[in-house]
This record gives sequence, structure tokens and C-alpha cells, in this order.
Amino acid sequence: MIEFKRVSFWYTEEDTLLEKGSEVLQNLNLIFPKGEFVVILGRNGSGKSTLAKHFNGLLLPKRGEVLVEGMSTQDENHLWDIRQKVGLVFQNPDNQIIATTVEEDVAFGPENLGLPPAEIRQRVDQALEMVDMMDYKGKEPHLLSGGQKQRVAIAGVLAMSPEYLVLDEATSMLDPEGREELMGVLLKLKEVVTIVHITHHVEESILADRLMIMDGGEIVIDSSPREFFASSPEIEKWGLELPQIPEIAWRLKKKKPELFKDRFPLQIEELVEALCLL
Repeated sequence: MIEFKRVSFWYTEEDTLLEKGSEVLQNLNLIFPKGEFVVILGRNGSGKSTLAKHFNGLLLPKRGEVLVEGMSTQDENHLWDIRQKVGLVFQNPDNQIIATTVEEDVAFGPENLGLPPAEIRQRVDQALEMVDMMDYKGKEPHLLSGGQKQRVAIAGVLAMSPEYLVLDEATSMLDPEGREELMGVLLKLKEVVTIVHITHHVEESILADRLMIMDGGEIVIDSSPREFFASSPEIEKWGLELPQIPEIAWRLKKKKPELFKDRFPLQIEELVEALCLL
């Protein structure tokens, strides 16, 4: 479990143009149990990336504390253990890929742990298999597409055997096809690792277990996707847009209020099935 206890954070005047004392995170109390697939949404400037860097101690709270399996990120004696448990994937995969071939890059982390060669090979193959990149292990990373590079970056984190995977806008630089491929990988990975996916693409939250919306450094929504989209169609006030299928469902529901009382549709198959029952 990862727990945020009354966490607040602000940058100093030397770090940014923010006024001294302006809080980017405001008194956050959050719990992320193991086994969940959580999507955190929010407009630019809402505090999402600052939040992401708190999961494994890249940033430390100005007030409050973050606990990973009971270990505080402010305790230097536990920081190495925390970063082995919590893997972080950033927006630009080029910033995480450092080797000349895919398999060498994925092996970099385990090699630095001083693991035996046989275990390194096993971890590399397993990680590449999990992100569907085994066929590219001998390729040079610069020859890959953006989506493929991002999957290699994820494989490099998975090779460290983390218990939590935090993705900070990992799909923001990808085209629609690349985003779809990466989301397919995350849906498969949620069976073996706890995922916190931070994004501004609202449609990526539909298959999550839990949806959170961040605005002004605070969590303003914490719900299941189905409950949220069934009750709160007006998300524009947080700088977000409804995904296509929930938007269509709400337009139909305005004409026939009795529609979708039992199960609000989030995917096209669900929408078609509900309409066919009319």
C-alpha cells in the first residue's frame, strides 16, 4: 500500500516562477492499495506530475509524508528500497532509454543490482514478453516508433521487479494507435503489478478500477469510472472532455431518461447491447 498523509508541496521562488509558498499539492490524504489500476486525470498545471514524483521520493513533501509499504520517502535509509518497489515511467521515453539495443537497455537496471547473468537474462526476456517487444530485442531504440520506445521504457522498469508502476503522462507524446497499444499493455500488466496511470486523456480511464480527478493541487473526484460517468457528465469545469461513448449515452439519456438505469455504458459494445434491448 502507498499512503499520502496530509501531503502538501510547493516550489521555492528559485525553482519556478510561482510565488513563494504557493501550494502545488494541498493537504492530500490518499491510499493506493495493491492490485488496483488507478487513472489520475487533470488539466495541465493541476499538479499531476508533481504528485507522480512523490510516489518514489523524487520529490519530498514540504508537509506530511508519503509511506510505501510503511516506509517513509523522507527516510534516506529506505529510499533505495522504495525505488525498487515503485517504478516511474516518464512522458518522453528518449529520456529513459540509454543503451544501443533494446535488450541492453532493459538489462541496465538488473545489471546495476549486481544480479547473476542468468537472472538478468530471465528478467529481460520476461519484461520484453510482458510488453510484447520480444521481436525487437536486438533492435536499436532510435529505429522504434514512439509507442514501441515507451514499451521499452516500461520493460526497463519491469525488469527491476517493482510492485507499483507509476506512469506520468506516458501516452501524451503518442499517436492514437500508439496510445491504444500502450493501454493494451497496461491492461495486461495490471494482473501482476499495481498501476497508477497519470494522464489528461479521459478515455484512458474507462477500463481502470478507480478514477481520480486532480485540480488545483487537490483530488476533486475519487470514484469508479462507471459511477463517475453515470453521475457527472459535466467535466469541462476541470478542463476535461467526456469520452465519445459516455457523451453519446448522455445525449440519448436526455431524450429518454429511463435509459441505462441498470448499467451506464462506457464502451461501444455496451452501448450497442443496451440499445438493442429497447
